[in-house]
Amino acid sequence: MIFHEGDTVMHWTYGLGRIINLEERALFGSKNLYYAVQVGELTVWVPADAKLESRLRPPLTSDEFKQLLPILSSPCDPLPEDRNERRLYLQKMLRDGRAESLFHIIRDLSAYQNKKPLNDNDQLLLKQAHAVLLGEWSFVLSLTPMQAEREMYHLLTGLTETEE
Repeated sequence: MIFHEGDTVMHWTYGLGRIINLEERALFGSKNLYYAVQVGELTVWVPADAKLESRLRPPLTSDEFKQLLPILSSPCDPLPEDRNERRLYLQKMLRDGRAESLFHIIRDLSAYQNKKPLNDNDQLLLKQAHAVLLGEWSFVLSLTPMQAEREMYHLLTGLTETEE
């Protein structure tokens, strides 16, 4: 996958950004190509290596995104009760860089917190996944973040606006 300066991309951890530069940099004695990705006020340097596809991807199309929305209303997958197993399981999902994984993480952690309080790591991971997905949601469907968050809430809870 090749990106160009000016391309809008999704970073697996930080969310929606824009390629602002491609630069060859020397690190540990070898030169590699890096993408400079501007995400808000942050610039992230992403190596153009074999793991690039799990670190950066183009935003989904509107149709692709809409096809994933039902995941938020679908029955959740049970998460491991052990907090360390749960952390490893969720981080592995997050690392694959796929939008589908974000939907699953948000759905499953949201359902889990209805049964038990989330620990600090779970809360942080949910917050991170939530921010990344809402950024893409807003961009792809041309909504404000507030509109996207409201839609997410309705899908997760099954409530309509009149039931709030």
